[in-house]
Amino acid sequence: MPNSSTNTQPLIATAKAGSLRVTPQKARRVVNMIRGKRADEAINIVKFAPQIAVSEDLYSLLNSAVANAKQKNPALRDASELWVTEALVDEGVTMKRYRPRAQGRGYQILKRSCQISVTLSDDKNYRRPSKAQARKAAAVAAEAGKDVTE
Repeated sequence: MPNSSTNTQPLIATAKAGSLRVTPQKARRVVNMIRGKRADEAINIVKFAPQIAVSEDLYSLLNSAVANAKQKNPALRDASELWVTEALVDEGVTMKRYRPRAQGRGYQILKRSCQISVTLSDDKNYRRPSKAQARKAAAVAAEAGKDVTE
């Protein structure tokens, strides 16, 4: 049930996982499948995704985000009331290793990692405000605060 009233804030719950030992390219393949879906549907998609290394971590991450949402709003019944509004994959730390090769050479091997963040909301069309919008809202709030004290 989306949050239809205009004056209340939508429920927003996030979960983040850092330094997952899987390449960002492989993680994005799974994350792109769940973006914009209902949370319960996204959990099922991830559970049966063929990319096992990513899907196990993403499964626990989605469950964590659902638990965070239930903690914020105990009236929330289950994950079917939430939407995956934002799912991002960023590069993490790259470990550099060297493999010995012929004639004394060494080839570099890059072991990449990624960071995944998931945002759930009860409003399907929720978008995080941009930095400019956040600054504008803060300025309006500060201005409103000055008027009250005068």
